[in-house]
Amino acid sequence: MNRLGGPLLELTEATPAFDESSLPPVPFTLRVMAGECVVIECRDMSRATMFADLCSGMVHLNHGTARFMGMNWTELDDRHRNALRGRIGRITRRPIWTDLFGTHVSIMIKQLHHTTVSIEDLTTETLHLSEQFGLPGIPTETPRRLSDADIVRSACVRAFLGQPQMMLIEDPLETSPVDLSQPFFECLTAARDRGAAVVWFVRDSSVWQPYRKAVSALWRLADDGLLTVRRR
Repeated sequence: MNRLGGPLLELTEATPAFDESSLPPVPFTLRVMAGECVVIECRDMSRATMFADLCSGMVHLNHGTARFMGMNWTELDDRHRNALRGRIGRITRRPIWTDLFGTHVSIMIKQLHHTTVSIEDLTTETLHLSEQFGLPGIPTETPRRLSDADIVRSACVRAFLGQPQMMLIEDPLETSPVDLSQPFFECLTAARDRGAAVVWFVRDSSVWQPYRKAVSALWRLADDGLLTVRRR
């Protein structure tokens, strides 16, 4: 739970270096408070990935600041940056899976690396989330042996595991071979009830409509920056 009283995520005229990202070199300003869900419409999901990187302190800025939990990413050393990123849950369309290990390792490794939670407690939570998203248990086979549907389910489990304080979600529903809207909305609401801030990137505006009453704000990520959109 955020106890700072201010925004969990705060971008203040954050202007990315164009040669290091696909984002336009324009200032971005955004504030997301604890418990809020902000939807950002974006036709180019690779651009959404880079914007999520910016929110995670992974994009060099020419001007302005990006803060998470009140801390300026650029003022932190690697150890503290990595610790803060351990509090962020992400669903990304960037390739994240490796066939060197079972899928369960890729799901749990961030929590094992960044937290002191016991393996027993982490396994229990992983099993609960796996079953909630329709997996028969914790997936231990390598990712290439899983179906496309089970890869999406595993990505959701990985993102919500560990009760993150911020969620950066590149929408998994539009491209999922199975309907995961119910467990996804349930986990999204539970995270917000715990005080997490949510930034949900969507390509198709119809995806977020069933959740529209719970959406705090709607933006569009375009060539000229982040634009406010009136909700329909």
